Parts: sequence; structure tokens; C-alpha cells
Amino acid sequence: MTDQHALSESARLVWGKTNRDRSFWLPLHRHLADSADVAGLLWDVWLPSSVRQRIAEPLPDGVDDGRRLVRWLAGVHDIGKATPAFAWQVRHLRKAMQDHGFVFDARVEKDRLCAPHGPAGHLALSGWLTGRHGWTHDQAESYAVVVGGHHGVPPTDAGLKAIRDRPYLLGADGLWPQVRDELLCWMSRYAEATGRLSAWREVALPQPVQVLLTAIVIVSDWIASNDDLFPYGFQRENAPDRLAQAWEELDLPTPWQPVDVAGLDVATLFSRRFDLPAGTRPYPVQAAVVEQARVMPAPGLLIVEAPMGEGKTEAALAAVEILARRSGAGGCFLALPTRATSDAMFGRVLAWLSRLPDADPDRGARDAALAHGKAMLNDEYSRLYRGGLPSAIAQDEGGAETAVHGWLAGRKRKILSSFVVGTIDQLLFAALQARHVALRHLGLAGKVVVIDEAHAYDVYMSRYLDRALEWLAAHGVPVAILSATLPAARRVDMMRAYDDGRFGHRQAGGLRRRYRASGPDLADGYQPLREDRRYPLLSVSGVDRRPVVVGCAASGRSFEVRLERADDDLNALAARLRAELTDGGCVLVVRNTVARVLETAAGLREHLGPRIPVSVAHSRFMAADRAAKDRWLRDTFGSPEHLARLGRTRPPCHVVVASQVAEQSLDIDFDLLVTDLAPVDLILQRLGRLHRHSRAGRPARLAQPRCLVTGTDWASVPPAPVTGSVKVYDRFVLLRAAAVLLPYLDGEAALALPEDIALLVQTAYGPEAVGPPSWHDALAKAATQAEKRAVAAAERADTFRVRPVRQPGVSLLSWLDANVGNTDDANGDERRGRAHVRDDAAEALEVLLLVRRGDELRTPPWLDEGGDVVVPTDFPPSKTVARTMLRCALPVPKALTANGGAERIIHELEARNAFPAWEKDPLLGDELILDLDEQGQARLVDHILTYDRHSGLRVEKSGSWSD
Repeated sequence: MTDQHALSESARLVWGKTNRDRSFWLPLHRHLADSADVAGLLWDVWLPSSVRQRIAEPLPDGVDDGRRLVRWLAGVHDIGKATPAFAWQVRHLRKAMQDHGFVFDARVEKDRLCAPHGPAGHLALSGWLTGRHGWTHDQAESYAVVVGGHHGVPPTDAGLKAIRDRPYLLGADGLWPQVRDELLCWMSRYAEATGRLSAWREVALPQPVQVLLTAIVIVSDWIASNDDLFPYGFQRENAPDRLAQAWEELDLPTPWQPVDVAGLDVATLFSRRFDLPAGTRPYPVQAAVVEQARVMPAPGLLIVEAPMGEGKTEAALAAVEILARRSGAGGCFLALPTRATSDAMFGRVLAWLSRLPDADPDRGARDAALAHGKAMLNDEYSRLYRGGLPSAIAQDEGGAETAVHGWLAGRKRKILSSFVVGTIDQLLFAALQARHVALRHLGLAGKVVVIDEAHAYDVYMSRYLDRALEWLAAHGVPVAILSATLPAARRVDMMRAYDDGRFGHRQAGGLRRRYRASGPDLADGYQPLREDRRYPLLSVSGVDRRPVVVGCAASGRSFEVRLERADDDLNALAARLRAELTDGGCVLVVRNTVARVLETAAGLREHLGPRIPVSVAHSRFMAADRAAKDRWLRDTFGSPEHLARLGRTRPPCHVVVASQVAEQSLDIDFDLLVTDLAPVDLILQRLGRLHRHSRAGRPARLAQPRCLVTGTDWASVPPAPVTGSVKVYDRFVLLRAAAVLLPYLDGEAALALPEDIALLVQTAYGPEAVGPPSWHDALAKAATQAEKRAVAAAERADTFRVRPVRQPGVSLLSWLDANVGNTDDANGDERRGRAHVRDDAAEALEVLLLVRRGDELRTPPWLDEGGDVVVPTDFPPSKTVARTMLRCALPVPKALTANGGAERIIHELEARNAFPAWEKDPLLGDELILDLDEQGQARLVDHILTYDRHSGLRVEKSGSWSD
């Protein structure tokens, strides 16, 4: 407990907290002591050892200094409240202070917002360190900025100047400076920091340490500010068991402590961690990943390039266990491209966790989180949230149950859970200038990070990813990146970015001009990464800026695909499919736009008739229907083993017309593939759905894998992709794809998978000229245009990226000077954050679909669970109905939201379906409602929207479909 009697009456009178009706208050010194105590327990119990080591590393007394520093900074974080600007806010408390002799200048009331207590505390602490302890300004600033940024944004030069120009807001004379000095001296003794200040004065705190300290102070402050845990009022504030009771009630999980698996061979490790058929041996890629995880630098970066179906995810999870043990990490974060892929991965990670032993036999349930804005719609996550799943621990291993921790599941805090699966946006937000970004850094700093499907990110997103990798390396975070089709230039970019953070300096040069035939001279330690065309391939951090490249064998599964050109004519396609499906078979047609999906499906249904069913899959389904569609695809066209478990067989004949949703993360298998011309890496992804599994009984005509490439005018020189494809993908990469595929399309050879993957991807994205000479002028022109767009995208991304890691001693002052606000997953903030880290011309916008029947709004009647239920509008719906409504979320096409369309839509829907009773509802308060009539139609911003569960959303204006 604090020795409050060591403080003067003046210091004990300064208030720090009040409840809402101002009837109870907490003295500032009590809140500071609570925060310091919480910080000490966070250090002792909750922080992974990797984070503690990172903070302790620059300090002269190591871990002991780290604990003292964390407690001290948490204990002085609110010193800016001992100022007139803050104390003015509560009248009766201000009067008590005035009666005691505190002076409030008449200008305080008008100007007090110029001095938020965070920046005010920055100045107070900096001034105390320089004035009383002889620190230089620069020495003091790297510590004071932690106090200044404890509300999520470090101070700016302009903000500090505004306070300095108004000294009456700080209280420059009288009791104010005396009390601040007294409180700072008192807390320094309380945190056992008084004798360490002279030693710390010589330490230039690295920026990553400043970020971590800021985040820990934020967490400490949040916990200590919870009046359910730390009540206000004299009797409870001085209770001797105040801290113990609060900590017991909070019950934060302890970090994962992985067991040592150094003595396990790869086959044994995989058999214990994954549900593999008896006698199954790991693939060569998996064995190679485990070996590299055991010998690579830790922290370090491991890039895994291997074909689809080689078990990269399982290999990465095995690497997580090894790298966490070596680095002291206390969990992992898995980043996926989309919500759907994150949801699918969450179940796989839970299965892995159920088999994962822990070196600490007394550890309680493992804490897990699904990090995206619609996580509560995931059945597995919502069950964990309500109470946890039973463990399915292997008989020969120890383990623990997995659950969602209630406090960690709150706003902004999911990333602090031990095991997190989320969208790539959640990782990219760590590189975005946003409030509380330091919390994301803390959440990631104690983990091993796995980034899946790394090929799916464009230039704009890649800039954010590279900056995130730089900071992850600076925090000592091991990272594994997985891809089936990764251009060598991206391989180099990501390794360079990681090394920039790992070695503490940056190499000169900006965005490389990768589109020119003659690229820059890169004859340095990264050159092997650029030139190596083996496949599968592992790229691993070296002991310096010379990474290691390791080739390994594929699983041995190989097949050849015959490619054919196909005219972009629906009648011709229908005739071809009718002929190919004479004896039955299942066909996947992949289009590059939803408009082409719908147009193609309608045309094929008309021409093929009822004998050959045609279904669609694309992104414009509401969430519940999209999930049902994904399940239907897996349960209808999945592996023979999966269908056997369900007691099902594949349909004898079926055509699925899909958008890019069929490219990845769906284990589906078709006899024939038709695809629009796309970037070559994406075509290879689509080929992964062709003859994916060994299957008996394929129709004789479709016994050999074949792919028809359409969506372009092949008679043009060079080929002319359809307009929709050029809008989605750059014309340059489409032409390069056509060029490298030309020998296969001309029948010179069959495409061998996986043998030809590296050759095709590296050639398509490499600097050498491709295609016939008659194409070269068009390719050069397209390259120039593509380069301009790439540079422009990079410049747009740089506007809001966090700054790079600077040398030790440079403070975080103005680190977030382009602050974009919040990016957490409540009240629409995640949507705004996504708009910054994804290069979409239009704002991402979602609506909730309801059906209007007379005067009533009802949930869609076709829903299997919760359908056709009346939705009340004069009071908030129940949680069950609200959850059903959230499952009806539908993305609005970007064609409608571009050029200010999003604002028009929001204005129109709020005017049409505004329900005041819902405004403060935590689930529905910020949602937009689109009401359909009973025919499934609605008018919105001069368009007619039509929705049904089988075809999804169609958008019509003036008689033509909008893309």
C-alpha cells in the first residue's frame, strides 16, 4: 500500500478520478499508485519474456531495471492532472483545491483544452528530469513521451508549443509546481526508481522500447481506471487487499510457455500436433520448415514458397512452437487475406491448440481471439466467448482448455490475447498512424507472426506490410510468410524491410522500378533471393544482411495441365461445355468481376438447360449466405475423404461460376477449369482447384486436367483483356501473364505443376522481355503506365504509414502526426482503418439486409436459423435477433460507393431507416439497414438492387448491369 502520509495535504488533495455523477472521487496519488502496482504485476505475470527482454536490453541493470522503469512510468503517467487545466473540470473538487491555496487563472476555463493532461504530463516530467536531475532535453524526451502518449497518440511539437505558450494552464507558480515535484519524488521512491535515475540518464531508449513502454502504461492505466476493480471512495481506496482483489477478479492469462521439442523428430512432432491419418509422413517442405525454424536466427524471417496442398499452414504452426520457445514469445498471430479465410483458419488453430502442451503445468485456459469486425458471427468464436470449448487433448500430451478472455475481448484489446487469428488488416494497422497503435505493437511483440497468402497483396498494401515487418523485426518478433506464388521482387522487399528493423539501419533507395526491362543493380546480399528459381523454396534471415536460400523437394504429387485459348463468347462457351459434359463432370468457371459471374451464369443456364445445373459463388452475398455457399462448395466438391465423412458423393454434372472467392482457402476439386485471363500467380492459384485430389470415376473426356483461358480477345495483337479485368488488374500484368503462358496456349507443351510455378511467376514479374516482338511496344507502354500507378500507390500509402524505426535516442514525438483516428472493430472504425490500408478508390461499406412486409421489418425468411423474425424498431432487438441481423451483412459494390457515393448511401439509408431506439445498442448502433421488398428488390442512389440467396446481389441502372 502507499504511504499516503508521506505526502503533504496539498498533494493528497489533487484529484485524479471521479465517477460519472461526480459523487465519488479518487485522489491522484492513489490512482498513480494503483497504476504502478498493476504495471508491476503485468511485468511479473502477464508479459511474455520476449517483451521483458526487449525492454530490459538497453538498461544497465537489465530485467530489474525494466521492472522498475515500467512501474515508475505507469506511476507518473497522469502527472499532467496536477495542473489547472485538468483540475478545473469538477467544480466542487476545484473549489476545495482553491480553498486550500491552489490558484486558477481566469483564462483556464477558456483555454484548458489546449493542454490535454497527456502532453501536459510530458512537459511536467521532462522539466522535472532536466531541472532536478540534470538530464538533457533529448535524454528526458524519450522517457517523457511515454507519459505524453498514454492516451494513444504521442504529443506533437505543435501541441507542446501550444501549452508552453500558455503557462497558466500548467500552473507555473504557487502550489502547482511544488505539488508536481512532490508527487514525482514520492512516486520515484514508491517505484524504487530514485536511485536509478542517474543511470537511466545515460540510456538512449530505442524507439521500439518507447512504443512498448507506452502500450504497457496504457494497459496499466485502463486496468487501474476500472472502478469495478479499483473502487473510488475512502474506505475501499485504502483497503489493504485492494490490489490483490482486483488482480484476482481480472484474472489475466499467463503467457504460453512452449515445451522443448528439440528432441522430437519431425514425424513425431506432426503426429502429436495434427490430425493426420495413421502412417502419414510430413511433406519435405514441412520437414524443411521445421529444420530451418530450429537453426535460423531468432528473431528472424522465414519465407516459405511451396505449392498448394503441401501443408504450409501445419508447417508454420510447427515453426511457431519452435520459434516461440527460442525467442520467448508467448503466443502467435496468424494473418489471412479475408474474414472468410480467417474464420476457416480459426477452427484449424483451435484444433492445434487442443493438442499443444505447455511447459507450465499450472497454467489455466489458453486465451484465443478472432480479430475482425464480424468475429461474433463465427460460431466457434462465439461459443468460446460464452464459456470455452472442451479440450480435445491428445492422450500422450498435456494441455489446457481454450477460451476467450472477457477483458481481452474488449475494444482495442483482442490483439493482446495470446493466440490470435485475424485478417491481414489487423497486422497492417500496426503500420498505420492511428490512435493506440502502440497497443498493436505490444500485442504483436510477444508473439510469433504468420502471414498467409502473401501473394494476395498489391503495391499499396505491400508498403504497409513492409513497414509492419520493419517494426516487427525491431521488436524481435519471429515471422513466417507463406505463399504458393511469390514474385522474387516481393521476396527481396520483405526480407529487406525485416532486416531494416532487425539491424537498426535502413538502406538508401525508395520504391524500386520493377517494371522496366533493365532493373537496378542489386548485386548485394539479397541477390540470391532475386535470382533463385528453385521451387519449393525457403528464404531465411542470415546472421547479417545476407539471407540464406534453401531449396527442398515437393511432395512428389505432380500433374500436367493442358491450356487452351477460348473466345470470350457465351454461346461458344455453352456449346463447348455441353460437349465436354456429355458423360457428366464438374466444371469451375472463374470470372474476374461479379458482373461477369452473373452474366455468364444466366447465359449458361439458358443454353445448357436443366440437365446441367449452374450455380454461382462470389463476394456479393450477405454473410450468412456467403458462409453457407462456402460450406456447400466444400461439402459438394471437396476431397473424397471429406465427402465420405459426410456420407455424400459429388454430383454427376454441375457448373459453378465463381469470382476470385474460389481462388484460395477452399478445398474444392473440379474436372475442368475455365478462367478469365488474370495475373499468372492467380491463374496458378485457380489451377489448384483442378484435379486437386486423386479421385476415381472422373468422366473419360475430363480424365486429363485441362484449362480454358478466356476473358480476352486472342485475335488482337497483343491480346486485349475485357474491360472488367483491366479495371480489377493492371493491363501490364495481364499482358505479361498472356506472354509467359503463350507457349502452353499454343500447344507447345503441357504446364507441369508444381515444376513450372517458379519459372512462370518469376518470368512474369521479372525484368526480361517476354512475348513476341510484335507485343513489345504495347508491353513497354503498359509498363510505363503501371510504374506510374505503382509509384503513385506507394506515395498514397506513405501518407499515413507510421515512420520507420529511428536510431536510439530519437523520441516518438510527432510519430503519429497524420493520425487517422481509431481502427478498432467497433462503431465502424475498422471500416475506416481498412480504407487506409487497402488501396480502394471507394470506401468499403456494408449494409444489413432486412425484408419489409407491410409495416414490419423481418429477418430474411430463407435463413435456417433466426429467419422470418420480426425486428422491433421502437426498442433495441434482443441479442439473438441482433446477431441474426449481423449475419445479414452485405458489402455494397464499390461502383456505388465511389466518387462520394458512400456518403449518399449513408445519408439515404439513415433517412429511410433511422431508429433512435437503436442508437446506443452496442451491436447495431452504427449499422445501416437496407430494406428489401418481398420480391427482394430495393432502390438505392438511382439504382435497383435485387437480391436472392442463390444469385446474390445484382445492381441495375438504366437497363444495364453495373460492374
